[in-house]
Amino acid sequence: MPGPYVVPVHGDAELPEKVDVVVIGGGIIGSSTALELAERGLSVALCEKGGIGHEQSSRNWGWVRISRRDPREVPLMAEALRLWSNLDKRVEAHTGYTRAGIIFTCETDRDFAEHERWNRNLEPYQLESRMLSGAEFKAMFPDSRLDIKGALYTPVDGRAEPQKAAPAIAEAARRNGATVLTECAVRGIETSAGKVSGVVTERGPIACAAVVLAGGAWSSLFSGNHGLRLPQLKVMNSVIRTKPLEGGPDQAIWAKSFAVRKRRDGGYTIASGHENVVDIVPKSFRFAVDFIPALRAEWHSLRFRLGGRFFDEARIPSRWSLDEASPFEYNRVLDPQPSKKLSDAALVELTQAFPAFAKAEIAQRWAGYIDVTPDAVPVISAIDSTPGFHIATGFSGHGFGIGPAAGRLMADIVTNRTPIVDPGAFRFSRFSDGSKIELITGF
Repeated sequence: MPGPYVVPVHGDAELPEKVDVVVIGGGIIGSSTALELAERGLSVALCEKGGIGHEQSSRNWGWVRISRRDPREVPLMAEALRLWSNLDKRVEAHTGYTRAGIIFTCETDRDFAEHERWNRNLEPYQLESRMLSGAEFKAMFPDSRLDIKGALYTPVDGRAEPQKAAPAIAEAARRNGATVLTECAVRGIETSAGKVSGVVTERGPIACAAVVLAGGAWSSLFSGNHGLRLPQLKVMNSVIRTKPLEGGPDQAIWAKSFAVRKRRDGGYTIASGHENVVDIVPKSFRFAVDFIPALRAEWHSLRFRLGGRFFDEARIPSRWSLDEASPFEYNRVLDPQPSKKLSDAALVELTQAFPAFAKAEIAQRWAGYIDVTPDAVPVISAIDSTPGFHIATGFSGHGFGIGPAAGRLMADIVTNRTPIVDPGAFRFSRFSDGSKIELITGF
């Protein structure tokens, strides 16, 4: 895998015959869900087709932010900030988490007014977040050449290391009794009397009463094999990792032309602030109507591409039986080739804004597929048509920071506890019950 180096998690050798819950997908959402369930005394099997955290959970920017989120996610992200503050102690490992603050720049008066209006979403939470004038930004970063109207600055936001977080959480789940199975794809779910009764993995069956699908970009394919229509597409984001560099900002900064955050090793993660690649694939047409509002809102930031990925996905079967190899066994890790053009352009713009980056040395490049929903809000929900089946997916580029709280909410739903926040906005049925699917401004 030429993508980022992820702290290795060695899977357990023995497949359990029976557990209370099977969690499908070893990213930060699945690992966090497994940890929550195991801490509550349930027996859990965490099944990952490849390695723990090897897809988008290790390829994202590493931002842990409540700023500029969809307002429907704000209550859950407020819980996530609280969980991150104690996460290293809880998992007995270093995730790289630190509250260094995040800044969203405003190039125009309209941008400033929009960010100021968004910031009112945080007033009920008494979290420190404020608008900076252009002069205040310049005072904070005297070496910067950015000419901006101001910025949204949220000191309680922070960062962590994606290559460390999901593995640390998965290992903590194992210490609490969970079985962690790597290179162990789940082919599908078995039911009895209409309810979940187990799963079939490539290594054999596991009996269980509940399943959580946290399969990221693979969730729609898995759901479709069970007759569920989950509108979900992929967006590719490309990243540069630099070697350690002196003189760069400690805070993470977003601008339209770049996004940057400091890494624990002193290097930086750099990406375009708004441009992403969208491969046109067969599902682009299947879900085209669902995504029309999102396309209208984000058209300027999407770079559509028709190429080999169309045919790669066209060859993936949409249906398979549980006694044959599933598509997941032939696609252990989604590892797309990064867009050098987009990431190089981001580095050029960043260097113009912060001259210290003229000395930046590129250590590595990678790309990852972000799983998106039509309203850019995740599904964290029980599936009414199949009691015992649950889905946590579609985090639309917001999953890393919110992961620990999403895992807690999913565990609340599985165990019928009072949820930490109202899960109504995340219900799966919103795509089929006539609800208005609305894209609310956010990043």
